[in-house]
Amino acid sequence: MNETLLIELRTEELPPKSLKALSESFAASVFAALKEQAFASPDSVCTPYATPRRLALTVTGIGERQRDRVIEKKGPAVSSGLDASGKPSKALEGFMRSAGVVFADLQREADAKGEYFVVRSEKKGESLDAHLADIVAQALKKLPIQKLMRWGDTDYQFVRPVHGLILLHGSRVIAGEMFGLSSGKTTLGHRFLSSGEIVIGSATEYAGKLRAGKVIVSFGERRAAIAMQLDAQAARLAARLNPADGLLDEVTALVEWPAVYVGEFESEYLEVPQECLILTMQQNQKYFPLLDKAGKLLNKFLIVSNMEVADPRHIIGGNARVVRPRLSDARFFYNQDRKQTLASRVERLGSIVYHNKLGTLLQRAERLEALARKIALRLGADSELAARAARLAKADLSTDMVGEFPELQGIMGRYYALHDGENAAVADAVQAHYQPRFSGEALPQGAIACAAALADKLDALVGFFGIGQVPTGDKDPFGLRRAALGVLRILMETPLPLDLRELLRDAGAGFPPGLLALPDGIPAQLEDFFFERLRGLLREAAHVQDVIEAVLTQRPSRIDLVPAKLAAVRDFLQLPEALALAAANKRIGNILKKATGAIPAPAAKLLVEDAEKALYARVQALAPVVKAHVERQDYADALKALASVRAEVDQFFDKVMVNVDDLGLRDNRLGLLKALYDQLNAVADISKLGV
Repeated sequence: MNETLLIELRTEELPPKSLKALSESFAASVFAALKEQAFASPDSVCTPYATPRRLALTVTGIGERQRDRVIEKKGPAVSSGLDASGKPSKALEGFMRSAGVVFADLQREADAKGEYFVVRSEKKGESLDAHLADIVAQALKKLPIQKLMRWGDTDYQFVRPVHGLILLHGSRVIAGEMFGLSSGKTTLGHRFLSSGEIVIGSATEYAGKLRAGKVIVSFGERRAAIAMQLDAQAARLAARLNPADGLLDEVTALVEWPAVYVGEFESEYLEVPQECLILTMQQNQKYFPLLDKAGKLLNKFLIVSNMEVADPRHIIGGNARVVRPRLSDARFFYNQDRKQTLASRVERLGSIVYHNKLGTLLQRAERLEALARKIALRLGADSELAARAARLAKADLSTDMVGEFPELQGIMGRYYALHDGENAAVADAVQAHYQPRFSGEALPQGAIACAAALADKLDALVGFFGIGQVPTGDKDPFGLRRAALGVLRILMETPLPLDLRELLRDAGAGFPPGLLALPDGIPAQLEDFFFERLRGLLREAAHVQDVIEAVLTQRPSRIDLVPAKLAAVRDFLQLPEALALAAANKRIGNILKKATGAIPAPAAKLLVEDAEKALYARVQALAPVVKAHVERQDYADALKALASVRAEVDQFFDKVMVNVDDLGLRDNRLGLLKALYDQLNAVADISKLGV
């Protein structure tokens, strides 16, 4: 008979930042095992539950016994399972022993790899009671737990001490033992708002019985309830919440019966930069700061409490007393830091190691200063302001505020630079040089900020690649993938007319000679690394794969021109001549690859056939047109002009033999094809298109 299954593990307070992941992993593992072992029905549904003091789940449609099954076990290939005389080989004999069968019980099956032996046996269904405890135990072993703990004088280990176990199938308790606890059907409600044990009569009653005990057992439902209360309180105060999805998940993992209250602090603390106050409230106290419609911090915040009470004054007052010292610390750090200028802190970076092979942060600051100056000069911007911004960019790493809250690096640098009277563009660049730090984040604005941001990322990429610290698999400890994406986005989306290869060589020149491996001035693999990241960016932007390859196969060093080339190739593909010319271009490329020695420019006097004369005339006429379009970056017009050569190309390949015995004639025809090939590929390698 199919019933709902309930499993609950009642614990002491679980780690809030990992509660959701623990719950999802536990439910997924149990559900997968129930399906694999034929206890679940096709329409079974698993529902995970998680509160600070329990991991639980229900699964509908679970049978009391497994369904009868045919167990199939695949054996060796027939070719290796039989010897020359047709008798079982040692490999097949071992398989038969492990399966408990004789040769007559074996069957033969075939797949794409060939014929193999297989044994099938009927297995009678066993009871859920015989398997459930082991299923749960195995699921617990798979939980993503970084550190286990023991409790009392036992040897049991789990993320937190366990105090209760429920294994309930319908209304029937399934016997099982775990962590020294026998399964039952009782649990506990809210620590303070409920009293006594709660008896779960049936698995389907679980969520309702816990709700009566002041516990919203569903993580998602509890999260939604908190979000709704937060929004309601913010709306009542004509305020808005500071975005904090991670914080919402964390407080959901801290409470069982949430209630949201409004707290307040003295307005004098608002003289401290609001980022500092927001971070200390969110990170240390798990409060939700409130902003006005203009985005300015209010001296009010929202508290997510685990207690719903008629008079919350003692809760609100207690939280106000707790937050005050935190805000005082932030104000102290801010005032202390401003006693020294940001510029005076730069020399201190000499005592901070950036990397044991790449020197100190002071040496890095000096490299960034020189590189940002070069980039600004290329942009026609104020090179001294760019150099100043780059020199000051890392200085706030030595401040007390950033030491307490590393997330504020750059942000505090901007505040301190403005306090010191630095140019506003310099101050803005000190903050913006970290951007973009993640996908979708805004780019640095203005040439000064872009120069500093590019210098920061290029120095890191060239430096780490130059000492062989290349990202592998999912390992990227220095954030080089993020840095490369940042460089590409700044160059392409701003856009900036800068040559990527020149930028990389400029960055490499800032390191002491011989420190880095720099073949041709650029670390090996780094250019490939950039183009792989660029392919990913363009795929995410929904560009077609062969269009991307047509442009990137040529490895353009002007990344800012890539979008225009992509658009031009996309438009070219709509022309009726496009695919024929793409195929012809591919054919020409293959012919030229087989040529040996230098290919001369074509000479009109050596032309014999009418078809080659016609193609020569068309190529000569197109050359200045295509060149002018490309120089003006009118890539679509360049490709449209090239489409007109299709008839001459078709006639040439129909009427003219390239590899003739006459070497002079052959070389002249190769020269004609090369001149055409260069024009066809002036914008992109069109041989990659739809062929």
